[in-house]
Amino acid sequence: MRLLFLTDNFPPEVNAPATRTFEHCLEWVRQGVSVTVITCAPNFPQGKVYPGYRNRLWQEEEMEGIRVIRVWSYIAPNAGFYRRVIDFVSFCGCAFVASLFVRTDLIVATSPQFFTAVAGYLASVCKRKPWVMEVRDLWPISIKAVGAVSGKARVLSRLEHLELFLYRSARKVIVVTHSFKKNIAERGIPPEKITVVTNGVHLEQFRARPQDAALVEKLGLSGKFVVGYLGTFGLAHKLVFILRCAPKVAANVHFLLVGDGAKRQQLEGLVAKHQLTNVTILPVVPKAEVARYLSVIDVALVNLRKSRTFRTVIPSKIFENAAMGKPILLGVQGESQAIIERYGAGRCFRPEDEVDFLRQLRKLSEDPVLYARCQANCAALAAAYDRKTLALEMLGALREVVT
Repeated sequence: MRLLFLTDNFPPEVNAPATRTFEHCLEWVRQGVSVTVITCAPNFPQGKVYPGYRNRLWQEEEMEGIRVIRVWSYIAPNAGFYRRVIDFVSFCGCAFVASLFVRTDLIVATSPQFFTAVAGYLASVCKRKPWVMEVRDLWPISIKAVGAVSGKARVLSRLEHLELFLYRSARKVIVVTHSFKKNIAERGIPPEKITVVTNGVHLEQFRARPQDAALVEKLGLSGKFVVGYLGTFGLAHKLVFILRCAPKVAANVHFLLVGDGAKRQQLEGLVAKHQLTNVTILPVVPKAEVARYLSVIDVALVNLRKSRTFRTVIPSKIFENAAMGKPILLGVQGESQAIIERYGAGRCFRPEDEVDFLRQLRKLSEDPVLYARCQANCAALAAAYDRKTLALEMLGALREVVT
């Protein structure tokens, strides 16, 4: 089978969408599928093209058997509604044109920004090939939840009409949570058309290991109970709330935030203003270095702002941290909370509730029996979300479309 995958995030970018797509495609290549990915020059989240790449109309490379075509797009930082929309639309147009030159049996286009899915739909019409929409986020509902479309109700309404049109036109819709399936089905899409393939973890890459002693010394973390966050500093993640709690934790607790995004400058400003000596903020690290940085933390922070919309999501960092044996300190309600509680792999606090956050953090940092139990339970959680198994499940769903 020949498969064309359209995505605006792909390695060397290290965010969750890029990782999911790459690891799925890699497994499909191992299963004998010919995979071509159309993406853009890597630039997320800073909005700057990575070293070694240029923002050109067409450039090709091969990554572990995957043919990767990178096309031009208007590049903007992960901030500012209209500039981001121009970014999305420009990639949609260029990806569509590039798709016309790729032979394929099936087209897959992935959100969260569904202008990529528009390119998939257009390619399907012109090439007369079936297409599948992968939904990693309920966009545009999620951008409303973070206030990115405040005062733009007409724009949001039109985007939601486009969203439903795309669901109807796709041969199959693949979503990452059961809550997503329920939401889409309740809006008129046949449930049998929707397949759930959750996020997961590459167990060969992420596994329990001793702390990296050199990194502990370099970062001055010796003797500290480290609460770690590796990911995007975005509007949805409410890390400002975490820093407001930082002065109120025990003396041995230290926060390590590694990443970049729209809120980075504000976070750094808060650290400087309040002289938060128990907070370290570092830039994005390469994917190959992520496990090394995770090794030095004691608890993994997974936090989103308070919103009913986010009760439907399952942040992928849950699985990587669990595979490393790091108990989860979760500030997300809904399906994510159910997973943590089902496996006993950490503690959950109510989003943006300072008292509850400090209470649950104290339990993990001061109760060694609880900590050890959560740490042991992380292995079972990670094993249940093995990326290889999930990739094969998705491949099976894709093959149903072309048979």
